[in-house]
Amino acid sequence: MQSISEILAQELNCKQEYIENVIALLDEGNTIPFIARYRKEQHGAMDDTALRTLETRLQYLRNLAQRREEVKSSIAAQEKLTDELAKAIDEAATLAEVEDLYRPYKPKRRTRATIAKEKGLEPLADAIFAQTLKMDAPEVLAQAYIDPEKGVETIEDALAGASDILAERISDDAEVRKSLRTLMNRRGTARSAAAKDEEDDKTAVYRQYFEFSQPISRLQSHQVLALNRGEREGALKVSLSVDRDEALQCIRRGVVKPGSPAMEFIKSVCDDSYDRLLEPSMERELRTALTDMANEQAIHNFALNLRPLLMQPPVKGAVTMGLDPGYSHGCKVAVVDETGKVLDTTVVYPTFGEKQKQDAIAKLSQLIKKDNVRHLAIGNGTASRETEAMAVEMIHKLGGGVSYMIVNEAGASVYSASKLAAEEFPQYDVNLRSAVSIARRLQDPLAELVKIDPKAIGVGQYQHDMPQKRLDEALTGVVEDCVNAVGVDVNTASASLLTYVSGLNAATAKSIVAYREANGVFPDRKKLLKVPKLGPKAFEQCAGFLRVPESKNVLDNTGVHPESYQAAEGLLALCGYTDDDVRRGAVAQLMQKVQAMGEAQMAEKLSVGVPTLRDVVKELVKPGRDLRDDLPAPILRTDVLDMKDLKPGMTLTGTVRNVIDFGVFVDIGVHQDGLVHISQVCNKFIKHPSEVVSVGDIVKVVVLDVDEKKKRISLSMKQVKE
Repeated sequence: MQSISEILAQELNCKQEYIENVIALLDEGNTIPFIARYRKEQHGAMDDTALRTLETRLQYLRNLAQRREEVKSSIAAQEKLTDELAKAIDEAATLAEVEDLYRPYKPKRRTRATIAKEKGLEPLADAIFAQTLKMDAPEVLAQAYIDPEKGVETIEDALAGASDILAERISDDAEVRKSLRTLMNRRGTARSAAAKDEEDDKTAVYRQYFEFSQPISRLQSHQVLALNRGEREGALKVSLSVDRDEALQCIRRGVVKPGSPAMEFIKSVCDDSYDRLLEPSMERELRTALTDMANEQAIHNFALNLRPLLMQPPVKGAVTMGLDPGYSHGCKVAVVDETGKVLDTTVVYPTFGEKQKQDAIAKLSQLIKKDNVRHLAIGNGTASRETEAMAVEMIHKLGGGVSYMIVNEAGASVYSASKLAAEEFPQYDVNLRSAVSIARRLQDPLAELVKIDPKAIGVGQYQHDMPQKRLDEALTGVVEDCVNAVGVDVNTASASLLTYVSGLNAATAKSIVAYREANGVFPDRKKLLKVPKLGPKAFEQCAGFLRVPESKNVLDNTGVHPESYQAAEGLLALCGYTDDDVRRGAVAQLMQKVQAMGEAQMAEKLSVGVPTLRDVVKELVKPGRDLRDDLPAPILRTDVLDMKDLKPGMTLTGTVRNVIDFGVFVDIGVHQDGLVHISQVCNKFIKHPSEVVSVGDIVKVVVLDVDEKKKRISLSMKQVKE
C-alpha cells in the first residue's frame, strides 16, 4: 500500500522529499504563507495555492486512513474480517469505496432482510444464491423452511424472505455499487420539471429548468446548485436516472450465473434490489456527490475571484471623498486623507430636486477645495446613477482636477453595522461609516475589505448554499495569502488586517495594537518580541510579513526575514553596497552582480538556498515595494455614460467585476454590468472564463446588444479589433 506522501507526490507531480518536508512543516505548526515564502528550499518553490491544495488533500487522506482502521476494527469485532477484505479496505482509494466495503457489516435498522433472517431463512438464501448447475429448483429448496411458528406458512413466504435477504445482499455488494455508480455517471440523465402548474414571481427565475434534461457527465456545477436551490424552494422536481434495462444488465452481469435452475429467481431478485434499494440509494449518493463537486467548484471560483479583488491596485497618495448614495436618507459623504483618516463628514440630498442638487454641488465643492480632494469614490448601490450625474456636473463646474470611480459597495453596510465599525468610528452613525469604508476601498482595497466577511463581498454564486465551514476556510486562506503577499505596516495596520498575518490571530493582533497605542510606534521588528501573547514561534511566522518603515534598519521595511538578515548584510558587503544605498534605491545592479559572481556560489557563501537569495535580492532592490503597484491602475472617470448612450458595435474599456461559469460581468461605467458570455470571451475553446480573465482586470469590450427594459447588456471581448 502506498504511503500518503507517495500518493501526494504522484497527484501533485512533485518530489516525495518535498511532500514529506511540507507535511513535517505543517505538523510543526508553520503557516502556509510562511512555508510558501520562507521555506522554498524545502518544497521546491511551491506557491501558496499548491500548498493549500496539498494541505486539504493531506487532511482527506489522513481521514481516509483513520476511517479504514475504524472499519476494519468494527468488522474484526464481528469476527468477519478476512485477509482479503482487509486488503480491499486498505487499497480503497476513496471514502465512498471504504463505505461500500463496510456496508454489508454496518449495523442496520430492522429491515425486511433482517426479519427474514430472524425467521431462519438465510440458509435458504445462501443455497439459492450458490446457483449451482445441479441444484434443486428454489421452490423445492423452500419446502424445508416452511415453519408456521416463525411466520413462514407457505413456499411463497419462504421464497419472499430469501428474496429480501438476497436483494439487500446485492444492494450492499461493493462491486455492484461500483459498476452501477460508473454507469450512472457515464450514461445517467438529470431531469427537472416545474413543481407547480402555475408560474409565479418566486418560481419564474427557474423557468429554464421547467423542462430541463442534461446528461450527468455534462452537468455544470452552477446547474447542479440551481437545481438544488429550485428543489429546496419548491419550484422544481429533480431526478437522476439511468435506463432501467441497462442498470439491470449491469447488476445481473455480476450476480446471475447462467444455466442454473435458480437463474430466473435471481433475475427477479436483481429487479427488486434495483427498484426498491439500489436506485433510490444510488440516486441519493449521486446527488450528494454532484453537490459536493459543485460546491467545491463554486468555492474554487469564489476564491479565484476574491484574490484579484483583494489585490486591486490602491489609489495612493490622494485625499478621497467617499459617497454612499441614497434616496430618503440622502447621500452620505466622508472625506479621508492619504492615510485614511477622516477629515470631514456630511449628508447631501441630490435626489430631492434641482435646488437640493445644486445645494449639494455647492456644499461638496467647498469640501473638495478645503481638503484638496483629488478622487471621488461613489458606491454602486441605490441612487448611484443620480449621484454619479451630480458628481460629473460638479467636476465640470470645478473645471476638472477631480476624477471619480464607481466602487462596488458590497458588504459596506455589513461592515458599517458591525461591532468592528462601532469600535473604529464610535462618533459616526452607521450610514457615515459606510461612506468612510467606500472612500478607503478606493485608497487601499485590501486593508478595507479584510474588515468584511468575504462572503459579503459579492464575487461568488450560491455562497449561502455551500458548506459554510469549508467556504470560510477557503476564503480565509485567500485573504491570508493576499495580506501576506503584500505585507503589512505594523505601525498603521488595524487589528482586522493584522489578524490575517501569518502566525497572528485575533488576540495577538489586538495585543499588537494595544502595545502600539500604549508605547508608541514600533522602532524595529525586534520590539515585537515585547508584545504580550506573542511568543517566539508567532514571531518567527509573522516577522517577515510585518513592515516597520520607521526602523533604522532598512531590512525591517522589506520582506527579508530576520533569520536572513545576516545573509542580506553579507550580500551587500560582497557586492560593495551599504544600507544607505538600499534606502536611496541605488542597488539596481545587485542581481547582475550576483549573477556575475554565480548564484549558487554566492548562496553557498551566505549559507542560504538559491530561492532565498533571489528573494533577498528582489527585496533589497525595491525596499517597501507593493507588488500591487505593478498591476494596471483602476479606471478613473470624469464623465458619465448612460445605458441609452450604448450602441451595438461600440468599443469600451471596463473592469471585470465577477467571473462565473457561464461568463464574465464587466463594469463599463453605466451602473449595469454587461455580460460577456463564455462563447464571447476569446477565439479559442475554454472550459471556464477564469482561464482568460480575473476580477479587477481592465478589458476592452464591444457592445453586442442593449435591452434597456430588462437592463441587460451583451458584450464581447473576442470581437474587439486590435
